[in-house]
Amino acid sequence: MAGLLRFTAVRSLRRDLSALCRQRNLNTSSRPPQASQTPIKTAQDFENQNQNWLSWGWSDEDKLLDRFLAHATFFVCVSLVFCVGAFVTAYRPDPKLREWAQREAYLQLRYREEHGLPPIDRNYVDPSKIILPTDEELGDTEIII
Repeated sequence: MAGLLRFTAVRSLRRDLSALCRQRNLNTSSRPPQASQTPIKTAQDFENQNQNWLSWGWSDEDKLLDRFLAHATFFVCVSLVFCVGAFVTAYRPDPKLREWAQREAYLQLRYREEHGLPPIDRNYVDPSKIILPTDEELGDTEIII
């Protein structure tokens, strides 16, 4: 069924296109043909090309100065945003102090190894300050060690 629809669509498209190609556009006007009304351009017309000039906003009198200042300003601004912005982002201080914490951990580990201490003290927190639940409070809760 889809093939039949495609076939009829292609056939009608060909028929319509061929009808468009067979049309002849004839002038049915009773007036005699006239010459073009477009004026001929002279050398003076090409000398004054600034009549349609739109300023970038830097200079209203000088086209070259306006264009130079606009492009220079845009170049400097984009360079500052991307280059200086990338530099600041790359070399800013560590806001979450991750690098400092890792460095401090290495220093503590070296100190403990040099003095013969274990890497982590078994009693890092004073056991007398830890409050554990009693057996009655735990009840049937499974304890995994």
